[in-house]
Amino acid sequence: MTISKGDRLPEATFLTMTDEGPAPVSTGDYFSGRKVVLFAIPGAFTPTCHARHIPDYVDNLDALKEKGVDAVACTAVNDVFVMDAQAEAAKAKGKIDFLADGNGDFAKAIGLDLDASGLGLGLRSHRYAMIVDDGVVTEIFVEENPAEMTVSGAENVLKAL
Repeated sequence: MTISKGDRLPEATFLTMTDEGPAPVSTGDYFSGRKVVLFAIPGAFTPTCHARHIPDYVDNLDALKEKGVDAVACTAVNDVFVMDAQAEAAKAKGKIDFLADGNGDFAKAIGLDLDASGLGLGLRSHRYAMIVDDGVVTEIFVEENPAEMTVSGAENVLKAL
């Protein structure tokens, strides 16, 4: 079952890079008591993700915060080291939180996992964006084609805030 507007995020654990190295962060801890825009990319360093999706959120970060967003986070079914390298390469480190869903547990739990094995990519996440307020999804935008970025970009999310 795919997560929908009004649903509470399921309990899952991401890894994030800290100054001390990889550290776990639960959905309960991360999303509790604040408004977060979470967007998912099918894979770090893939063309649309690296060249368009992440930069769109970096460019619109101030506008999102002006609309009451406390944090913007990017997730992908990649390991924490790749996600950290993606954050650095996109000049997004310290601006956007990168939440590694290395085994795809979160993507599966919300019903947005994607079988990209036909492209040699294995299990991935659909491309989407959601607005989460205190752990509850208030808006969700899922791309029909994960290779494209039409509804999951920051400008569309801004319209919904």
